[in-house]
Amino acid sequence: MDISILFWLLSAALLYLFITSMILIRNRIELTELPHDTAENFKSKKISVCIPARNEEFNIGSLLKTVLDQNYDNFDVHVLDDRSTDRTPEILQEFRAAHPDQLFIHTGKEKPDDWFGKPWACQQLSYFATGDFLLFVDADTILQPEALNRISNSFRIYDLDMLTIWPRQILGTFWEKTVIPLIYFALLTVLPTIYVYRKPRWMPAAVYNRIRDRFAAANGQSVAFTRDAYERIDGHKSVKQQVVEDVELAKNIKKEGLTLRMFTGMSTISCRMYRSEEEMFEGLRKNFLAGFGNSMSLFVSAALLHLVVFILPFITLGWQFVNYNPPVLFLSVASISIILLQRLTISTWFSWNPLYVFTHPVGVLWFQRLGVVKIIDKLTGRSALWKGRKV
Repeated sequence: MDISILFWLLSAALLYLFITSMILIRNRIELTELPHDTAENFKSKKISVCIPARNEEFNIGSLLKTVLDQNYDNFDVHVLDDRSTDRTPEILQEFRAAHPDQLFIHTGKEKPDDWFGKPWACQQLSYFATGDFLLFVDADTILQPEALNRISNSFRIYDLDMLTIWPRQILGTFWEKTVIPLIYFALLTVLPTIYVYRKPRWMPAAVYNRIRDRFAAANGQSVAFTRDAYERIDGHKSVKQQVVEDVELAKNIKKEGLTLRMFTGMSTISCRMYRSEEEMFEGLRKNFLAGFGNSMSLFVSAALLHLVVFILPFITLGWQFVNYNPPVLFLSVASISIILLQRLTISTWFSWNPLYVFTHPVGVLWFQRLGVVKIIDKLTGRSALWKGRKV
């Protein structure tokens, strides 16, 4: 490749990394944990914890132990057994027998053809839930005893209609430690998360009102609504054909002019999303393209951007042993240094092993492989499978 082209590509990468570093620093300050409990909380407000469960025999017991051990005064728990084929129903009945007044088990109805599985399960749960707040959590999450207190308190302090929590991700295998942090990396280096909550001060109100739903993000592992807000956006029915239903719910909240805020859950909620590379690949495969609005052009553009920013500097650094060029060497080292510092900041923030900072390009290439598979899926009409259902 021509040295001048290489120079400009690396310069562009370095500029991109500088901008994203500013966003990351801002997020580190403004993306806070749920506020601690106070004497003025909403303990009179009832929270209904809603848990969709399909083939969750390895997770559901651990979650229910922590949900039923909350120090909040007024809550109930609703679990929808979404036609599980493993031991999930038996485990649920064991917990139900021990907590008959607080835990309610519901059998899911057959999924209509025009619904995706999770929205259908959550919508059914909303019919049973009676709380002032509806908290939807995935079956692979774990709640700390003060979680409901802090969620209730957050609605009061920030006058919210919806909140979402980014849990502390528990990482076990090499591939979990290499890949999962990149999901948080993508969010925290691109989106100033405070704009999910409020209008950018520099943006005219007329402009913001037309595009406010673009400042929407959420993590479906843990989302909560006031009942009024949930019903106002027509609940999960409004996202019944959306794979990334969490983000679409957030967009609907923003479109209605309602208030949403994001929090981290380092001391409140944790999650282990996947337990093997194969499971992680299939789990992310189902919604990877949908995360880009199913836009093939945007999807491919993002892939090329990541190759230039996160792979090219490592290649050109190695190339310096063959063809030494001081400007290229400087740009390569500067870019790699910023990448590693960004990853170290996030790893320290979320208590992940800092040694896996150095696997960043491996994780990027893993996602490139996933992207190629998704493009083939799109071109051939092939569907991904998740928990026995086509997605």
